[in-house]
Amino acid sequence: MLITVKGKNVQVTDALKQYAEKKVQKLERYFHEIKEAQVIQSVQKNWHIVEVQLEGDGVLIRGEERSNDMYASIDMVVEKLERRVQKFKGKLIGKSTEQRPKSKEAEREKIVAEAMGAERLEESTDDDFEPRIVRIKRFVIKSMTPEEAANHMELLHHDFFVFINEESDKTNVIYRRKDGNYGLIEPES
Repeated sequence: MLITVKGKNVQVTDALKQYAEKKVQKLERYFHEIKEAQVIQSVQKNWHIVEVQLEGDGVLIRGEERSNDMYASIDMVVEKLERRVQKFKGKLIGKSTEQRPKSKEAEREKIVAEAMGAERLEESTDDDFEPRIVRIKRFVIKSMTPEEAANHMELLHHDFFVFINEESDKTNVIYRRKDGNYGLIEPES
């Protein structure tokens, strides 16, 4: 597994790098193959922030944690990702065999999640602030059921997910409602 450890507004020491690599390698047991893992450590306003993005078995998982200690942030983000992967793998295991993909390659294609987290905008103190597009993200939209889309959204820890509905063959958006349930946006013909 290729693990990249970078620092943003902070010098990454060898000890921090080795600690992050050791912790992220714990996630290897949940995947057949991990393509790469990226760990970004940063310091903002006395917060030690660790963001981990991992691609394994065609699934993209992202997590971020912050605390007042870099080592604690690393521990917290790895634990968060571990819980997320266990929950997701449990949902896959719970499916009947005819719903499961027939091969490892088919499984990868079925659960590819290309969308990444949107960048957070820094808070503006300006009263004349006008929102603008600060990032453009392009990704392949896969055909799947709304339930599979909800699983991918949970893995990415997003509030919405764009996909092609297998049943209607149209672009849909699934989103998390304030009450914790999901909503589905379907275009009318």
